[in-house]
Amino acid sequence: MELLFLIATIGLILGLKFMGDPARAVLGNAVAAISVVIALIGVAITSYAPEKGAGMFNIILVVCLLAAGGIIGRTLAMRVPMTGMPQLVAMLNGFGGLAAVVIALIEGIAHPIGDDMRTTGGLLLLSAVFGGVAFTGSLVAHSKLEGKKLPKAKPVHILAARVLLWGMVALFVAYMVAPVPFMSFTTLLILMAVLSLIYGALFTLPIGGADMPVLICFLVALHGIVAILAGLFFEDTVMLIGGVLVSATGVLLTLAMSKAMNRTLGSVLKGVIKRDSVGAEREQDIRPISSPETASLLAFSKQVAIIPGYGMAVSQAQGVCQEMQVMLERMGATVHYIIHPVAGRMPGHMNVLLAEANVDYDKIIAMEDANDVMDRYDAVLVIGANDVVNPAAETDPGSSIHGMPIIKAYAAKQVIVLKRGMATGYSGEVNLLFDRANCRLLFGDARSSLRAIIDELKRI
Repeated sequence: MELLFLIATIGLILGLKFMGDPARAVLGNAVAAISVVIALIGVAITSYAPEKGAGMFNIILVVCLLAAGGIIGRTLAMRVPMTGMPQLVAMLNGFGGLAAVVIALIEGIAHPIGDDMRTTGGLLLLSAVFGGVAFTGSLVAHSKLEGKKLPKAKPVHILAARVLLWGMVALFVAYMVAPVPFMSFTTLLILMAVLSLIYGALFTLPIGGADMPVLICFLVALHGIVAILAGLFFEDTVMLIGGVLVSATGVLLTLAMSKAMNRTLGSVLKGVIKRDSVGAEREQDIRPISSPETASLLAFSKQVAIIPGYGMAVSQAQGVCQEMQVMLERMGATVHYIIHPVAGRMPGHMNVLLAEANVDYDKIIAMEDANDVMDRYDAVLVIGANDVVNPAAETDPGSSIHGMPIIKAYAAKQVIVLKRGMATGYSGEVNLLFDRANCRLLFGDARSSLRAIIDELKRI
């Protein structure tokens, strides 16, 4: 049995390593999935313990639950469109947090925790707290990503969240160091679980839409910590190592995303109460462009850059975009894709889209490298991106995205932005790029617009 768990552990580590390489990402995902199945088989076998009253019924129950979970998971994965992947990630992360809360409550209530078992009790309290925060935090993140109407964040929400946080810290410390119990463990556990659920919602509510990738990474890290605590409690090596890998990955991604936005993690998690920006008070002077004009401009460009954003995911335009890229290359142009680290609604969102369209990874260049040579591009095509190319991040101190590094599309010779309308980006900030003399807007669905451009290119 230990051999099964060892194989599963090695598989998880290898799977994560493979996922770091775009060429082997699919293999890494498969290896990790198989490793989890091996670990689950081990769990099903170890659940058979007739001497403890756990007979064949336990194995059948575990197998049925695993099968049901697998069927539901596969159904969700197949039915949810690419645009819904960030929401799905948030929802699944929330379910993991909820499971941790339920397990902690069951263990704490069904098996009384005496005063001489404070270490065990501490693990259960931490599991309930981290799980509760991950659950309600993920629910709020899911609602934000879905565009659902939520209460407007106010300073009182931030204050209440801080009071709850320090209250939970005080209760936990008091439980661990108090010479005599100040309340029953069951009561304390339920209280901490309830407070954590409230805190998760209040803590997430003020975090702005532009910070969603950072928030999702942070919640993933919390989920990993919950798995670590569960692994320690149940003395499960695979769960412990899996939790370490998940939490470490979540923390590293969180820090990387924060760095990409030129912000500290603390400033992101504190949330932003939206201020009035200079751009919001301006009436923009925009210059529309037609599909034939766009095709003509691209046809005579030698250096072309494509900047994808969430709008590409919404319109499912990645395949048509790759088709246009191939056509431009046949006409003698050099085409690159420039991806902002926080573009989309989750880490790596745009990379997943382009991989789905079989875009060669060598054609994707880093934002920093692209910014250094942006003036060499004859044309930059911005497809569904908004905040990540907004000069307000550099010029408007009142903007909620001020200080965030952006792709300096405005430095190219010509910029064409594909948009459905004049709606703002997810941060709610007006895009000052549209005021630039070298920027023109092609209105319409991105997929339809790209198809029209391809048709025009065929006529040239």
